[in-house]
Amino acid sequence: MTERQRPIRVLMGKPGLCGHDRGIVLVVMALRDAGMEVIYSGRHNSPETLVEVAVQEDVDVLGVSVLSGAHMGLCRRIADGLRERNASDILLLAGGFIPPEDIPAMKQFGVHEVFRDGARLDDIVAFIRSAVQARAAA
Repeated sequence: MTERQRPIRVLMGKPGLCGHDRGIVLVVMALRDAGMEVIYSGRHNSPETLVEVAVQEDVDVLGVSVLSGAHMGLCRRIADGLRERNASDILLLAGGFIPPEDIPAMKQFGVHEVFRDGARLDDIVAFIRSAVQARAAA
C-alpha cells in the first residue's frame, strides 16, 4: 500500500435553498482540524455547480448538507452529475435531516454514506479517512 502524497481534499456544500449552515460549518472545521484540505462552497448551490467544482478541484470527497427535505432529488442529481463527468471515484456523502427509510435508496443511486443529524464529528472524520484510504489501496 502506498502512502498518499497529499492531504485528503474535501468539497462541502449546501445544495438547494436551505440557508441553515451551522452543522456543515462544524463539519468543515472538524475536517480541517483533522488535516484535510476543505473547500466550503457555501449555501444555495445547484447540484451541477457542486459537481463542476468537485471535478475542477480534484477532490476525493463531496459532502453535502440538506435540511430542507429535498435530499432525494438533490443528491440524485449530484450522483448523476458525477457519473456523467466520469467522476464516480469522488465519494459522495450526505448529511442532515434525512429519514432512515430514505438511506437505502440514496445509497442505491450513488451516495456512499449518510450522516444523519446528531452524527459524531469523529465518526465522519474516521469514515472519510477509511474510505479514501481503501480507494487508494484498491
